[in-house]
Amino acid sequence: EKCEEEPPKEVDPCEEAKKPPKEVDPCEEAKKQLGAGSTGGKDLTELMGKRREGIIHSVIGPVVDVYFEEEMPEVLNAMEVQDAPIGRLTLEVFSHMGNNVVRSVAMDSTEGLRRGQKVLDTGFPIRVPVGKTVLGRILNVVGDPIDERGEVKSDFYSFIHNDAPELAELSVKPEILVTGIKVIDLLAPYVKGGKIGLFGGAGVGKTVLIMELINNIAKSHGGYSVFVGAGERTREGNDLYHEMIESKVISLEDENSKVALVYGQMNEPPGARNRVVLTGLTIAEYFRDIDGQDVLLFIDNIFRFTQAGSEVSALLGRIPSAVGYQPTLGTDMGTMQERITSTRNGSITSVQAVYVPADDLTDPAPAATFSHLDATTVLSRPISELGIYPAVDPLDSSSRILDPDIVGEEHYNVARAVQKTLQSYKSLQDIIAILGMDELSEDDKLTVARARKMQRFLSQPFQVAEVFTGSPGKLVPVEKSVEGFKRLLNGEYDDIPEIAFYMVGDAEEALAKANQLAASMSADDDKSAKGAGKKDEKKDEKKDEKKDGGGDKKEVKAEEAKDKKEVKAEETKD
Repeated sequence: EKCEEEPPKEVDPCEEAKKPPKEVDPCEEAKKQLGAGSTGGKDLTELMGKRREGIIHSVIGPVVDVYFEEEMPEVLNAMEVQDAPIGRLTLEVFSHMGNNVVRSVAMDSTEGLRRGQKVLDTGFPIRVPVGKTVLGRILNVVGDPIDERGEVKSDFYSFIHNDAPELAELSVKPEILVTGIKVIDLLAPYVKGGKIGLFGGAGVGKTVLIMELINNIAKSHGGYSVFVGAGERTREGNDLYHEMIESKVISLEDENSKVALVYGQMNEPPGARNRVVLTGLTIAEYFRDIDGQDVLLFIDNIFRFTQAGSEVSALLGRIPSAVGYQPTLGTDMGTMQERITSTRNGSITSVQAVYVPADDLTDPAPAATFSHLDATTVLSRPISELGIYPAVDPLDSSSRILDPDIVGEEHYNVARAVQKTLQSYKSLQDIIAILGMDELSEDDKLTVARARKMQRFLSQPFQVAEVFTGSPGKLVPVEKSVEGFKRLLNGEYDDIPEIAFYMVGDAEEALAKANQLAASMSADDDKSAKGAGKKDEKKDEKKDEKKDGGGDKKEVKAEEAKDKKEVKAEETKD
């Protein structure tokens, strides 16, 4: 039969080369990849047809062992508990224990579960809604809305476990992500597709800075943002949501919201706190790969992501590594961080709040994070106490791309000169505190004067704080920031008072403010001069009155003395 078959037709390679290549829609290709996720390229409907049923074998806290009579679900598959007391309860398979038992971790409370309860294997990993319908909404780790505003209706769903982009898809050229915030763009610029560590204590302005970055990215790039609260306090998450509504970052009335919120609160089980970062990252990946957006991903707090992974590892019975952390710490962190990158379609730039336990930078959790960071933004309490916002420390903050080959020679030189001037001022502060400004040399006095102007010029009114401060926010281009500080360094603004540089946008605005101050001061001087003239006239009148009154009194006294003498003379005669 094989011999009787027709031989294959010979194909002329020249003719094949002449044929035009098949056009491939990048969106369709990306959708295929998103649809495939970690299912090995199998169709979703095919997987859903294999919904295996099991029963709960044991429950130990958030760890649930499930027995399957026949074929077992794959590792990382999602399972759903039937008739769970809390409603929908998702379990994620972590390991196969033998004897047809799989060990899973619950994404919500296991309260009320019992042995023998039915569990259904979904046939695929946890999948969440993606796309524009999630903007302005608060989701949990499995993509359910928790903002009491109804169901999230989306045409697209994606698995939370995806591979990092391949090497050929990555964008090689490093680019600045312009934020419109002077101190960041000038001294510690963010790289598109990079990771930024945000260090700061309570009350120094982290939340306001995050909201301003979300607002500016939306306005300058038309991009979207995703905020992930991993181990977040419920009160803080609620406050952030309402502040975003007040500042118009989230719009309840129309579809103009610029941010999606994904929360795994502090009271959630460790499985939810560990996987919520992947849920937020999956939503951000859709905006990057399908919509071609420059997405901003906020993670607060990246330490709590690691901490939750440590709890899960201990519950699963793995042998801990240094300081009790999971043995897979480097793998877990690397797998997540490698998905945050720039591709040819768009970019995900991540700003990660980093908690350093006991201020120990050698702790394995922050140490594992530091190796992935491209820039650090340090918020300083002493600077915030001066009333300078954003309270970014210009000397402690740094960036990998502050390089003349990337940002340009002029930008690099101005940034380094600003840091040098501020460092000189910092070293002179002890002398000023002990001896005073008068003991400094003329050069040092000039350095101090310029540094104080720079400090105030690094402040900036925020658009999201406009509803609280009443002053309009400013978005400053990088070129204007560099030009303004260059002129300040060259001494062009030495005769302008430092107050003129406080809470302004670019240098032109500072000059306009200085002119206003000069005009108001001259008007005040005129008023005070007129007032002083009137006071002098009144004083002269009073003096004249006193003189006149004094003369009359003297005359009266003289007459009285005469009368007394006459009376005494008459008495002596008598």
